[in-house]
Amino acid sequence: MSLKLAVFDFDSTLMDGETIDFFAKELGIGDKVAAITKEAMSGRVDFFESLQQRSALLKGLESSVVKRISENLPYMKGAKETIAALKEKGLRVVCFSGGFRTATGYAKDILGYDADFSNVLHEKDGKLTGLVGGDMMFSHSKGDMLVRLQNILNIDKEETLVCGDGANDLSMFAYARTRVAFCAHEILEKEANIIIKEKNLTKILEQL
Repeated sequence: MSLKLAVFDFDSTLMDGETIDFFAKELGIGDKVAAITKEAMSGRVDFFESLQQRSALLKGLESSVVKRISENLPYMKGAKETIAALKEKGLRVVCFSGGFRTATGYAKDILGYDADFSNVLHEKDGKLTGLVGGDMMFSHSKGDMLVRLQNILNIDKEETLVCGDGANDLSMFAYARTRVAFCAHEILEKEANIIIKEKNLTKILEQL
């Protein structure tokens, strides 16, 4: 059975790094936020709790800075080419991110995926309030959204590819035949049937 749907994580998968870490560096708390991110991605800390903690630390960051950083992120080698190749084969390509719409929405037309589901940092008076909401708040969110998307598109598990790097990608691995761990934490590699160790997304195409 051929693949019809590909779902990619954004941070450290389609983009080389973690969006929230770039924001944190502007406030001089890069190391502090990066440490929490690492714990969450390795599965040692609940994703929802870590997202709340990290977003709270961003309180006061200027919205203009958030926009500037979001529009100047380094995309992963091969991201654009891989998405184009999958779409040429007739796949729908979607981005699920525990990160933020300011980044995934901007990258959509650059990288070429069809839709993005992510979170939104709350802003007021031109600054972040430290609050966050959105589509991908919990450790189970990606799996939950994938099932809903499969139902809408009439696509089943056997026709689905998923690709990510961290613990919050685990939930979508349960609903896909083709499970790619990309430069991933051990917790995700254990559930993958394709493991890519090199920072080059086109390596996925060689495995299909």
